[in-house]
Amino acid sequence: MLGLIKTRKKGFNIRFAEEKDVKLILKFIKELADYEKLLHEVVATEEILFDSLFVKKAAEVIIGEYEGEPIGFALFFHNFSTFLGRPGIYLEDLYIRPEMRNRGYGKTLLAFLAKLAKERNCGRFEWWCIDWNEPSIEFYKSIGAVPMDEWTVFRVTGKALDDLAKDF
Repeated sequence: MLGLIKTRKKGFNIRFAEEKDVKLILKFIKELADYEKLLHEVVATEEILFDSLFVKKAAEVIIGEYEGEPIGFALFFHNFSTFLGRPGIYLEDLYIRPEMRNRGYGKTLLAFLAKLAKERNCGRFEWWCIDWNEPSIEFYKSIGAVPMDEWTVFRVTGKALDDLAKDF
Protein backbone atom coordinates (compact mmCIF):
# COMPACT_ATOMS: atom_id res chain seq x y z
CA MET A 1 0.00 0.00 0.00
CA LEU A 2 1.31 3.43 -0.96
CA GLY A 3 2.36 5.54 1.99
CA LEU A 4 2.29 2.77 4.59
CA ILE A 5 4.51 3.61 7.56
CA LYS A 6 5.84 0.57 9.39
CA THR A 7 5.95 0.68 13.20
CA ARG A 8 7.71 -1.38 15.86
CA LYS A 9 4.38 -3.00 16.78
CA LYS A 10 3.97 -6.28 14.90
CA GLY A 11 1.11 -6.03 12.39
CA PHE A 12 0.48 -2.34 13.14
CA ASN A 13 1.09 0.33 10.50
CA ILE A 14 0.22 3.99 10.08
CA ARG A 15 -0.75 5.90 6.98
CA PHE A 16 -1.92 9.40 6.18
CA ALA A 17 -5.61 9.53 5.33
CA GLU A 18 -6.71 9.91 1.73
CA GLU A 19 -9.90 11.31 0.25
CA LYS A 20 -11.42 7.81 0.15
CA ASP A 21 -11.15 7.67 3.98
CA VAL A 22 -13.71 10.39 4.74
CA LYS A 23 -16.48 7.92 5.60
CA LEU A 24 -14.09 6.02 7.93
CA ILE A 25 -12.90 9.24 9.59
CA LEU A 26 -16.49 10.29 10.31
CA LYS A 27 -17.21 6.82 11.71
CA PHE A 28 -14.21 7.08 14.06
CA ILE A 29 -15.26 10.60 15.11
CA LYS A 30 -18.73 9.33 15.99
CA GLU A 31 -17.35 6.33 17.90
CA LEU A 32 -15.10 8.66 19.91
CA ALA A 33 -17.96 11.10 20.55
CA ASP A 34 -20.15 8.23 21.71
CA TYR A 35 -17.43 7.09 24.15
CA GLU A 36 -17.16 10.66 25.47
CA LYS A 37 -20.97 10.88 25.77
CA LEU A 38 -20.95 13.72 23.23
CA LEU A 39 -22.43 12.05 20.14
CA HIS A 40 -25.30 14.55 20.20
CA GLU A 41 -22.76 17.32 19.47
CA VAL A 42 -21.40 15.83 16.25
CA VAL A 43 -22.63 17.85 13.27
CA ALA A 44 -19.77 16.96 10.92
CA THR A 45 -20.72 15.27 7.66
CA GLU A 46 -18.66 13.53 5.01
CA GLU A 47 -18.98 16.65 2.85
CA ILE A 48 -17.78 18.98 5.63
CA LEU A 49 -14.85 16.69 6.43
CA PHE A 50 -13.88 16.36 2.78
CA ASP A 51 -13.85 20.13 2.34
CA SER A 52 -11.99 20.78 5.61
CA LEU A 53 -9.39 18.01 5.29
CA PHE A 54 -8.76 17.70 1.56
CA VAL A 55 -9.78 21.02 -0.01
CA LYS A 56 -8.90 23.58 2.67
CA LYS A 57 -6.32 21.27 4.31
CA ALA A 58 -7.22 22.68 7.74
CA ALA A 59 -6.13 19.47 9.48
CA GLU A 60 -4.44 16.15 8.81
CA VAL A 61 -5.40 12.61 9.75
CA ILE A 62 -3.37 9.48 10.30
CA ILE A 63 -5.00 6.07 10.31
CA GLY A 64 -3.70 3.20 12.43
CA GLU A 65 -4.16 -0.24 10.88
CA TYR A 66 -3.69 -3.65 12.45
CA GLU A 67 -3.12 -6.38 9.88
CA GLY A 68 -4.58 -4.10 7.20
CA GLU A 69 -7.76 -3.21 9.11
CA PRO A 70 -8.28 0.38 10.36
CA ILE A 71 -8.48 0.37 14.17
CA GLY A 72 -7.97 4.02 15.05
CA PHE A 73 -7.03 7.50 13.98
CA ALA A 74 -5.53 10.78 15.05
CA LEU A 75 -6.65 14.15 13.70
CA PHE A 76 -4.22 17.03 14.18
CA PHE A 77 -3.26 20.46 12.89
CA HIS A 78 -0.60 23.10 13.38
CA ASN A 79 -0.93 25.88 15.90
CA PHE A 80 1.69 28.48 16.77
CA SER A 81 3.52 29.51 19.93
CA THR A 82 4.42 33.19 19.98
CA PHE A 83 6.65 32.54 23.00
CA LEU A 84 8.66 29.91 21.12
CA GLY A 85 8.30 31.61 17.74
CA ARG A 86 7.59 28.18 16.23
CA PRO A 87 4.64 26.05 15.20
CA GLY A 88 3.30 23.21 17.27
CA ILE A 89 1.12 20.21 16.60
CA TYR A 90 -2.27 20.19 18.26
CA LEU A 91 -3.94 16.79 18.53
CA GLU A 92 -7.69 17.23 18.24
CA ASP A 93 -8.70 13.57 18.42
CA LEU A 94 -6.99 10.28 19.18
CA TYR A 95 -9.09 7.14 19.05
CA ILE A 96 -8.45 3.42 19.14
CA ARG A 97 -11.38 1.02 18.95
CA PRO A 98 -12.15 -0.39 22.42
CA GLU A 99 -11.32 -4.00 21.54
CA MET A 100 -7.83 -2.93 20.38
CA ARG A 101 -6.91 -0.76 23.37
CA ASN A 102 -4.13 -1.44 25.89
CA ARG A 103 -1.84 -2.89 23.23
CA GLY A 104 0.31 0.18 22.65
CA TYR A 105 -1.32 1.35 19.42
CA GLY A 106 -2.42 4.73 20.85
CA LYS A 107 1.06 5.32 22.22
CA THR A 108 2.49 4.44 18.80
CA LEU A 109 0.25 7.06 17.14
CA LEU A 110 1.39 9.63 19.74
CA ALA A 111 5.04 8.68 19.21
CA PHE A 112 4.62 9.09 15.45
CA LEU A 113 3.11 12.56 15.93
CA ALA A 114 5.93 13.50 18.32
CA LYS A 115 8.44 12.41 15.67
CA LEU A 116 6.50 14.38 13.03
CA ALA A 117 6.57 17.43 15.30
CA LYS A 118 10.35 17.14 15.56
CA GLU A 119 10.70 16.70 11.78
CA ARG A 120 8.56 19.80 11.19
CA ASN A 121 10.61 21.84 13.70
CA CYS A 122 7.67 22.24 16.06
CA GLY A 123 8.26 23.40 19.60
CA ARG A 124 5.23 21.70 21.15
CA PHE A 125 2.88 18.76 20.82
CA GLU A 126 -0.28 19.22 22.85
CA TRP A 127 -3.88 18.15 23.30
CA TRP A 128 -6.85 18.35 25.65
CA CYS A 129 -8.29 15.46 27.61
CA ILE A 130 -11.78 15.40 29.05
CA ASP A 131 -11.40 15.68 32.84
CA TRP A 132 -13.28 12.49 33.81
CA ASN A 133 -11.14 10.23 31.63
CA GLU A 134 -8.74 9.09 34.37
CA PRO A 135 -7.25 6.16 32.42
CA SER A 136 -6.19 8.50 29.61
CA ILE A 137 -4.94 11.17 32.03
CA GLU A 138 -2.77 8.63 33.85
CA PHE A 139 -1.50 7.26 30.53
CA TYR A 140 -0.60 10.73 29.28
CA LYS A 141 1.27 11.50 32.50
CA SER A 142 3.15 8.20 32.18
CA ILE A 143 4.60 9.28 28.83
CA GLY A 144 5.76 12.62 30.20
CA ALA A 145 2.80 14.83 29.27
CA VAL A 146 2.18 17.63 31.76
CA PRO A 147 -1.36 18.84 32.51
CA MET A 148 -1.71 22.58 32.05
CA ASP A 149 -3.87 23.08 35.14
CA GLU A 150 -3.15 26.80 35.37
CA TRP A 151 -4.87 27.46 32.03
CA THR A 152 -8.62 27.70 31.41
CA VAL A 153 -9.98 26.89 27.96
CA PHE A 154 -12.49 29.39 26.59
CA ARG A 155 -14.77 28.79 23.64
CA VAL A 156 -17.12 30.99 21.64
CA THR A 157 -19.53 29.11 19.40
CA GLY A 158 -23.03 29.30 17.93
CA LYS A 159 -24.96 32.46 18.75
CA ALA A 160 -22.15 33.84 20.94
CA LEU A 161 -19.77 33.52 17.96
CA ASP A 162 -22.30 35.21 15.68
CA ASP A 163 -22.85 38.03 18.17
CA LEU A 164 -19.15 38.63 18.73
CA ALA A 165 -18.49 38.71 14.97
CA LYS A 166 -21.27 41.29 14.56
CA ASP A 167 -19.45 43.57 17.02
CA PHE A 168 -16.80 44.11 14.35
